[in-house]
Amino acid sequence: MAVSNLKNHEVWFVTGSQHLYGPKTLEKVAQNSQTIAEYLNDSSDIPVTIKWKPTVKTADEITAICKEANTDGSCIGLVLWMHTFSPAKMWIEGLRVLDKPFLHLHTQFNRDIPWSDIDMNYMNLHQSAHGCREFGFSCSRMRINRRVVVGHREDPSVPAQIGDWARAAAGVAELRQLKVARFGDNMRDVAVTEGDKVEAKLRLGVTVDGFGVGDLVESMDAVSDSDIDSLIEEIVSNYSVVPELQPSGERHESLRYSARIEHGIRSFLDDRGYAAFTTTFEDLHGLKQLPGFAVQRLMKAGYGFGAEGDWKTSALLRTCKVMGAGLKGGASFMEDYTYHLEEGNQMVLGAHMLEVCESIAAAKPSVEIHRLGIGKREDPIRSLFTAPAGNAINISMMDMGNRFRLLANELDVKAFDKKMPKLPVACALWAPKPDLATSAAAWIQAGGAHHSVFTMALNADHLRDFAEMLNMELLLIDANTDINEFKKEIRINEVYYQ
Repeated sequence: MAVSNLKNHEVWFVTGSQHLYGPKTLEKVAQNSQTIAEYLNDSSDIPVTIKWKPTVKTADEITAICKEANTDGSCIGLVLWMHTFSPAKMWIEGLRVLDKPFLHLHTQFNRDIPWSDIDMNYMNLHQSAHGCREFGFSCSRMRINRRVVVGHREDPSVPAQIGDWARAAAGVAELRQLKVARFGDNMRDVAVTEGDKVEAKLRLGVTVDGFGVGDLVESMDAVSDSDIDSLIEEIVSNYSVVPELQPSGERHESLRYSARIEHGIRSFLDDRGYAAFTTTFEDLHGLKQLPGFAVQRLMKAGYGFGAEGDWKTSALLRTCKVMGAGLKGGASFMEDYTYHLEEGNQMVLGAHMLEVCESIAAAKPSVEIHRLGIGKREDPIRSLFTAPAGNAINISMMDMGNRFRLLANELDVKAFDKKMPKLPVACALWAPKPDLATSAAAWIQAGGAHHSVFTMALNADHLRDFAEMLNMELLLIDANTDINEFKKEIRINEVYYQ
């Protein structure tokens, strides 16, 4: 389930024109658009493959390319550019049937006006300034969400914006075919981790299926000793493993059992095409340990995860891992656990009882075994580490009854300057923006979940594009958030989404 790069995803570069200008102009249009497509494809800021497509000049050609994009599994979206004037009534049917996101690139081939040589031939060819406005009207009249990027291709901000948008498109493509396996049900009596799985399929495309824990145990029982030996060798080589869990240690069998859980879950998911999963400590039938270290390693490998049956966070984590492929940082299942309320230095300690992803580790994790009072099972294995200082964002998805809501809070992650020798969990420490009081009040006013996806790879721009592509509500808590204005935004959104 690793997602190290996104080059297998294609974004089609489609240029609009018309027959009015004659074959010589159209030949030049094709050459220019191909040059721009190749330039963007070579940009290190764009993680996907930009694939040039021939100029579309009629309504039938436009509709055909949109239908082709819909059925091509490699295509995750389109970049549309009006080189000349492409009458936008021609685009209506194509845009009506298009079910993949698109970005409107408002650019022109030449950066500068050729002051001494400009003539009407030049003007007829380089008409993006008003040709794109014509296209924009039809998009707005049709109430279509899209990103508009303005500027010359050599402006660094242009490929950077296209790259951010392409990551969001890759996330949408992943979500639309994502399958989440739930081992056991939701944690009993918890509200926010529940949700409408039928609506999730209709709105987002994600499939959520339930399985008994006995099905997982059956998969674990099929794991061979040689498979476990291979995992143990990898673990001992890549972690600081405490002596009691080493092959010669008195509790080594506990580490072997954790490896059995990991291999069993991975095999179960891979054999059935699932890229995300959930567990719950209230349903452990047949398990000797809670799946802690196994879950941490599977998240690092790219699988989505949600504790206590939280399938929405599991799906969101997998999607964020896809969107962030190749970027510095990571993404993890997370929970705001406890506060530091010192005046002028208020912070949140984020953690979970076991399951924090190693992709956010500042240094090589240690592998340890400690008592856990929840679940009434043997002491579980876990890896311990802290997150590095830097920028991050917490993201949560909730089912609000008439829509799914995406809620995000920008964070300033702090380095740990205090030791916590008695806390046996992986964790992160952050100051939420604009401050803890405002951010917590806004999060609670929005109905934000106690689980989230914590990512140091993605930012608010990725989330804006992602939410727009899905026509999903996004509420952002950032440095500029005012609680009264935030409450007003919630009320306005309620009207809009009704």
